[in-house]
Amino acid sequence: MQQVLLVIHVLIAISLIGVILIQRSEGGGLGIGGGGGGLVSIRGQANLLTRATAGLAGAFMVTSIVLAIMAGTHRAGSAIVTEQPASTQSAPASTAPTAPTVPTTE
Repeated sequence: MQQVLLVIHVLIAISLIGVILIQRSEGGGLGIGGGGGGLVSIRGQANLLTRATAGLAGAFMVTSIVLAIMAGTHRAGSAIVTEQPASTQSAPASTAPTAPTVPTTE
């Protein structure tokens, strides 16, 4: 179930990216976009794309929340460490390594 929802989530994300890139710029902050003729058809298209963007964004948020809940409930029963490892050393090593001796020649 989680894999199916994840595939749907990815498809919604790709669709959302596509719908956003298709939209016409309304800001005009850089002087790009705008234009003259066909204003009625542009408004109709803008309304359709705005509604599609809102719907896809809502679906994206819903699938994100559902996936987060599913991941949280999946991990609730499992722990990172299920049991403590058995100690292999019975006592700590207290001997320090000795430096090698250099023979002296006299």
